[in-house]
Amino acid sequence: MKRLLVGLLLIAGCTTAPPPPVTPKSAPTPEFTITAGLRHVANVPPGAPFDTPQSFGTDLAFQGTYAFAGNYGGFTVYDIGDPTRPTVVTRVLCPADQNDISVYENLLFLSVDVPRAGPDCSSGPGDPSSSTQFEGVRIFDISDVANPRYVTAVRTRCGSHTNTIVPGEGVHHVYVSSAGPVPDTANCPAPHELVSVIEVPAADPAAARVVATPVLFTDRDPGRFGGCHDVSALPAKNLAVAACYGDGLLLDITDRADPKVLQRVTDRENFSIWHSAAFTPDGTKVVLSDELGGGAAPMCTSKVPRNKGGTAIYEITPDRRMRPLGLFKIPRTQGGTENCVAHNGNVIPVEGRDLMVQAWYQGGVSVWDFTDPAGAREVAAFERAPLAAGTLGGSWSAYFYNGYIYSSDITQGLDVLELTEPSVAGAKRLPGLNPQTQE
Repeated sequence: MKRLLVGLLLIAGCTTAPPPPVTPKSAPTPEFTITAGLRHVANVPPGAPFDTPQSFGTDLAFQGTYAFAGNYGGFTVYDIGDPTRPTVVTRVLCPADQNDISVYENLLFLSVDVPRAGPDCSSGPGDPSSSTQFEGVRIFDISDVANPRYVTAVRTRCGSHTNTIVPGEGVHHVYVSSAGPVPDTANCPAPHELVSVIEVPAADPAAARVVATPVLFTDRDPGRFGGCHDVSALPAKNLAVAACYGDGLLLDITDRADPKVLQRVTDRENFSIWHSAAFTPDGTKVVLSDELGGGAAPMCTSKVPRNKGGTAIYEITPDRRMRPLGLFKIPRTQGGTENCVAHNGNVIPVEGRDLMVQAWYQGGVSVWDFTDPAGAREVAAFERAPLAAGTLGGSWSAYFYNGYIYSSDITQGLDVLELTEPSVAGAKRLPGLNPQTQE
C-alpha cells in the first residue's frame, strides 16, 4: 500500500513528500452492524507481537483446518477446525510491507514490497539506493504449522506487492506482481511493465529462482508508473487475469513461465487502479476491483460517483475475450473519514448463483449477487463502527471458505461470519484456498 500511495503521487505529478503514515487503532472495538443472512461468530483480536500501531493485518490463505494471515509484522497461523472458536497456533515475527501470503502443501510464501537490509526475518529496514538490499518473496516450510521454518528468499525486481502460486507436478510457479518504477532506487528502475516468475522445485524449495520476467506492455511510456498489482489464475483453463496499473489483461498461462497477453482491457471511465480479480468457478465470468485512492481514502461517500471505486463484472467468451457486463458498488454510504473502496474477495463455489464475498475496508464485508450482472445487488453485510478520523482500518480481505466468511481486519484481527443464506448450503468444500489461485 505504501509503494502504491507513492505511485499515486508520481502519477499526479506531485513533488511534495507523501503524507505521514496514518496510525491504526490497535484496541478492538465490539461495535458493528450486521444484516440478515450473516451471523458474527468469532473475533480473534491482534496479539503480541502484532499489537503495535503499524502492525496492519493483510491477506489470508487457507489449508485444511488452518488459516494463514499476513501482517506487516509477519504472519499468524490460526486453527479454524471449529470456526466458531478459532485459536492462534503461532505468530511469526518477520517484518515487511505487506506480507501478502500464499500457501501450498508444506510451503508458505510472503511478499516483501519494501527494501530490507537482508532476506531473512531478522533483517531491518534497507537502503533503497543500495544494490544489496532485499525485496521479493520469502519462502517458509510449514510441515509443522506450529513451527514454520524459513527456507530461502528470492529477490525480484521492484519487490513483491502480491504473489500468486500456480501449483504443478514437482515444480510450482509463483507470479510476482509489483509496482514501479521508483526514482532513486537500485532495484526498481524504469521501465517497469513486467511480472516476475519464480520457479519452485517442490522437493528442493531452497533452489527457488526467478526464471522469467515477461514484459506485458510494450507500447507505453517507459517512464510511467506501471507494473501489475495482482494476478489471479485459473489453472484448469490455462487462464489468468492481471490487474495492472492502467489496464486489465487476460493471459494465456499454458506455458507457466511465459504468460501471453490475449487481451488488454482499458476502462478510463470506471477504473483508476486495477486491483485484483476473481473468477466464477466455471470460468465464464470474472470480477475486477478498482482500488481508487489506494485504500487509504474515503471513496464510498455520496460525493464519489457510483461507477468509481467499485467492482466490474466481465464475461469470458468462448474465444477467450473479456466483455463488460455490469458494475457493483456497496449501497451503504460511508463517512468522509472512513477509508473505503473495493478490495479483496472471492466468488462462493455454489451452483446456480453468482455470489461474491468482498472486503471494503471500513465499508466492511459485503456479500453480493451478480447472477444478473446488470443488476448486481448486495444481499448481506457486516460493518464495524467508524474509527477515529485519520485512522486506517477495516476489512482488508474477506473470503468464503467451507461455510464461513473469514475477514482479516487491519486493526481488529480475524473476524468469522457464518453465512446463513440458504442457497450456499451446498457450496463446494475445498481442501485449501489461495484466493488468487482458483483450482
